[in-house]
Amino acid sequence: MKTTMTRFALLSAIACAFLAPTFSPADTVVEEIVARVNNEIVTRTEYIRSRDQLKQEVLQQDPSNADRDFSDRQKDVLRDLIDQQLLLQKGKDLGITGDTELVKRLDEMRKEMKLETMEDLEKAAEAQGASYEDFKQNLRNQIITQRVIGQEVGSHLSMNKEDERKFYDQHKAEMEQPEQVRLSEILIAPKAPAKSAAAPGAKPDPPSDTDNEAALAAAQAKADDVLAQIQKGVPFADLAKKFSDGPSAKDGGDLSYFKRGALAKELEDKVFALKAGAVTEVIRTKQGYVILQTTEHQQAGVPSLKEAEPRIQDALYMQKLQPALRAYLMTLRENAFIDIKAGYVDSGASSKQTKPVETTDKEAKTKNLKKGKKLGVF
Repeated sequence: MKTTMTRFALLSAIACAFLAPTFSPADTVVEEIVARVNNEIVTRTEYIRSRDQLKQEVLQQDPSNADRDFSDRQKDVLRDLIDQQLLLQKGKDLGITGDTELVKRLDEMRKEMKLETMEDLEKAAEAQGASYEDFKQNLRNQIITQRVIGQEVGSHLSMNKEDERKFYDQHKAEMEQPEQVRLSEILIAPKAPAKSAAAPGAKPDPPSDTDNEAALAAAQAKADDVLAQIQKGVPFADLAKKFSDGPSAKDGGDLSYFKRGALAKELEDKVFALKAGAVTEVIRTKQGYVILQTTEHQQAGVPSLKEAEPRIQDALYMQKLQPALRAYLMTLRENAFIDIKAGYVDSGASSKQTKPVETTDKEAKTKNLKKGKKLGVF
């Protein structure tokens, strides 16, 4: 499952490279067309904005080499815009709409931003100066592009054990890692009992020592009950989502990775002594009572081939995907009608591409007349 999700992320990264801003008719009055791709067009506005976006990306990635990187990559701006059009058109041919996945992605964004409704998400987007409809269209295009790449290219790639072994032997030094654990938590925070409402204008009484002790006792009892459920086989992640008071509850308690020295000594000694999947006892902390699970325990050094296999498969998948995708796009080009305006260059062009042949009305009428005579219509 992890490998599949990682490959989905790889497809997302590739799909994003093809995406250009979506524009509403209000953005422009008269548009210069720099390329025609079948029945679709690429405008100069799209080209300029895509080029500016690339410049911002390379500046963020490596400011010291931004000028050189931009100079190397800007030649592919038009190629990527044409690629996007070809993939979106193929998605339409395949009946891929992206509607269901779009709703799911938007809802995931809403939850991540801790917003109550989709209307709140729309307001948040517009507050950033973005058109919500354009944002949704870009996301839909990304989904369609991902699906086409995965279905038409990724699904046909194959890897064998010999490839994996060769990659492993060549990259052992890069795989060396420190000892670390991946942790998940369930935090049960003490909650003071509700008090009766104070008189208007009066300050509420602070919790008494008795109240605090009762809250701690209740929290510990709840934590003990959760631990008992874990020991009976109830999934840790399900219980974290249901009972944990920590911010990681929505992620099933996942806290990601910790190297030695990153945790308090008491906690480090406990979690590093556990095997993957094991849990601690209930531990008292400043926040309340916590149960920790070591979901992964990576030993220091170079992992075995079996341990590294998911990462190796993803790396090989990406290596094979890039040239296979380029070949696929070349085929799409050869089956399309593409016309580039003078002064612009498509760095992904094929010598077998077909350029639309435009005829004058007089030529068209003459051809139709000849065709009619040949068929005996006239």
